[in-house]
Amino acid sequence: MEPSKVQSEGGLNVTLTIRLLMHGKEVGSIIGKKGETVKKMREESGARINISEGNCPERIVTITGPTDAIFKAFAMIAYKFEEDIINSMSNSPATSKPPVTLRLVVPASQCGSLIGKGGSKIKEMRESTGAQVQVAGDMLPNSTERAVTISGTPEAIIQCVKQICVVMLEAYTIQGQYAIPHPDLTKLHQLAMQQTPFTPLGQTTPAFPGLDASPPASTHELTIPNDLIGCIIGRQGTKINEIRQMSGAQIKIANAMEGSSERQITITGTPANISLAQYLINARFRDVAAMWNDPSSMTTS
Repeated sequence: MEPSKVQSEGGLNVTLTIRLLMHGKEVGSIIGKKGETVKKMREESGARINISEGNCPERIVTITGPTDAIFKAFAMIAYKFEEDIINSMSNSPATSKPPVTLRLVVPASQCGSLIGKGGSKIKEMRESTGAQVQVAGDMLPNSTERAVTISGTPEAIIQCVKQICVVMLEAYTIQGQYAIPHPDLTKLHQLAMQQTPFTPLGQTTPAFPGLDASPPASTHELTIPNDLIGCIIGRQGTKINEIRQMSGAQIKIANAMEGSSERQITITGTPANISLAQYLINARFRDVAAMWNDPSSMTTS
């Protein structure tokens, strides 16, 4: 199931991490007196909210959790900033209310997906949400990431963040032309996250697991019963080829040994490739088990 389809059916439910760049004053507003505001945001949204240490003028606020928790946390932050704007206006002669502005930190490798072909995606976001969205042309200092600035009403910002989440998820779960054909994106996303540490600004972070850093290839072996090997290989090798394409790993299946009821599978690649291949093989077993238990639950073999 594609992430965008999941969203249209009433909300994504995938673990995600989004980071914001904030000035000291904004961070102070989020933390609140004795940390009460951020504590309330954590409790009510269910998201993990971490604020980077240090006295630098700009800090990173990291929000992690299921997407519905992230949206709640964003809503609370956007409404808090609007409240700050209203309070500051009561002491100034200004009559028009400035918009709420949030700055997201997004890997440069995903900015192309946010902008879309000829700017089509970003234009669609602006039109459908009413928020202003700007992707910085330059990368942030000493990093491989860009700032994405969203401004508008809190409601427009929340809608815009939802759309950005969908784009980011698609960037994680679509490799080449192959969408992951499994509804449970959470574990897959967590695997990707494990290989992509969200380092603070000032440290270079690979754009995607294994692409920039190219860790050395390693090998992992699995033993699978003979009577299950067919469901991994698929008709004319279609399933095993799909797993190879999606994981980027080399997968070799040993010939059946006489008198043995098991076959050896050797997976070679980066740790990220191997993890993904293992996940896809396990997902295939779950799919087949579900089909055996309830034949009507599966549409593909």
